[in-house]
Amino acid sequence: MFFVDAHLDLAYNALYHGRDLTASVAEVRQSDAARKNRDPAAAKRRGVATTTFPALRDAGVGLVFGTLFVAPASHPDVTPGRPHSYRDADEAFRYAMAQLDYYHRLGDEQEQIRLVTDLTTLEEVVASHDEDGPSLLGVVPLMEGADPIREPAEAELWYERGLRLIGPAWDDTRYAPGAWRAGGRLTKDGHRLLEVMADLGFILDLTHMSEEASLEACQRYEGVLVATHSNARALVPGERQFSDSQIQAVAERDGVIGVVLYNKFLKAGYRQGDPRQTVTVADVVAHIDHICQLCGDAAHVGIGSDFDGGFGLADLPSGIDGHAYWPAVAQALAEYGYQPDHIDAIMGGNWLGVLRRALDG
Repeated sequence: MFFVDAHLDLAYNALYHGRDLTASVAEVRQSDAARKNRDPAAAKRRGVATTTFPALRDAGVGLVFGTLFVAPASHPDVTPGRPHSYRDADEAFRYAMAQLDYYHRLGDEQEQIRLVTDLTTLEEVVASHDEDGPSLLGVVPLMEGADPIREPAEAELWYERGLRLIGPAWDDTRYAPGAWRAGGRLTKDGHRLLEVMADLGFILDLTHMSEEASLEACQRYEGVLVATHSNARALVPGERQFSDSQIQAVAERDGVIGVVLYNKFLKAGYRQGDPRQTVTVADVVAHIDHICQLCGDAAHVGIGSDFDGGFGLADLPSGIDGHAYWPAVAQALAEYGYQPDHIDAIMGGNWLGVLRRALDG
């Protein structure tokens, strides 16, 4: 089975949490513990680590979408002086480009990591998992919140540097309103950005956009679109989750929705820090199954775990302590009645299909 995780804040963890992601998870946890007394607030933000590159490879993960994530200093959850927060577009550009440089360095320095920016490299990564010898881990760069693109035409520079997916919003941006605030439609700059993205062959990530803006984008965008980490609002209320209308709109465009493995987005009423035993693999399967039942097939859902993206081990479902435990999801799907080919698609094949369509252009 070829596993794909469509959302990991790897560069963010390395550059702004100071984690050596080329080490083991145990070594990262040990390092975090040694720093805890020096900055308890930062330790709380980090949570207990679950993801490093060796852990991904040991778990058999073949491909991840690695984010470029920077947060606006104006966001209420961003503490003053937080290192990765930006006050203007130039700061956003600089911080996000540093994260993209991090992925390039990994591809240059780590023999078994590939920066996936074209179809040839994607197929090389996939084929390595069917051959004797070491398998490769592919990283596809994804921008989460488009403020680092200082004007729509600058998307071409980011494409040339290897970026392949763009999510216009995390919080509100100059391009689109986010799901956290008042909502609304795409801006004029947002319309222009989508035009440039389609011309270049970017994948559009609808995650974090307001419902109105995301549905507008489904109508306007001419390229491939997805939602890398968005759960079902029918099971967990709140605009951060996708409504049935949004899910159906993505499916009608032959896109894929990644289920987030964060307890707060998996079970209604869960609050960060509640006992993780109250959320199980069955809750993950419930979101996957809701999307499948709504779409009428298993072709439009995958996983975008968001491991270590603002939460850690304490807020993962019981029985999922990292990527090594993903087979538990596959097993639960089998017990729920899903056939092997459907499970293969959900655990990675659907994301491969999206990438092949986008990169083949």
